[in-house]
Amino acid sequence: MVLAIKTRYGSHSKKSRFNTMKERDKVITFLGKDTEFEGKLTFHGAVRIDGHFKGEISSYGNLIVGEGGIIEANIYVSNINISGEIHGSIIADHRIEIHPPGKVFGDIQAPTVVTHEGMTFDGNCLMNQVKKVDKRKLVAVN
Repeated sequence: MVLAIKTRYGSHSKKSRFNTMKERDKVITFLGKDTEFEGKLTFHGAVRIDGHFKGEISSYGNLIVGEGGIIEANIYVSNINISGEIHGSIIADHRIEIHPPGKVFGDIQAPTVVTHEGMTFDGNCLMNQVKKVDKRKLVAVN
């Protein structure tokens, strides 16, 4: 199953898709605490997950993983804020931020990685610009 989320910004050119930071960061979809979803998630804008997601996440938007969120997926996004638990590789175009009690079990790659005291990280970290060729090619974590 593929869940594709399109907003009113989806048909605009890439340059004008998000006119302000406020529009880009607006949470357009919320997968709540008791939600379970399996499949491929693609979206523009921002999505917050507080439930359980298993599959693949690919977006030019922002992903927020709440404290109750559990994700088993390889993730490619622009930015990600983690307070929940992730099992899988994460590639971000701009920033990965892990807040307590967040847990990440897998490799991460982004130009900026921010970790806060009390979080858990078990994997490898690569901090450099994501190459355009590598963008949607994630390696599965066993």
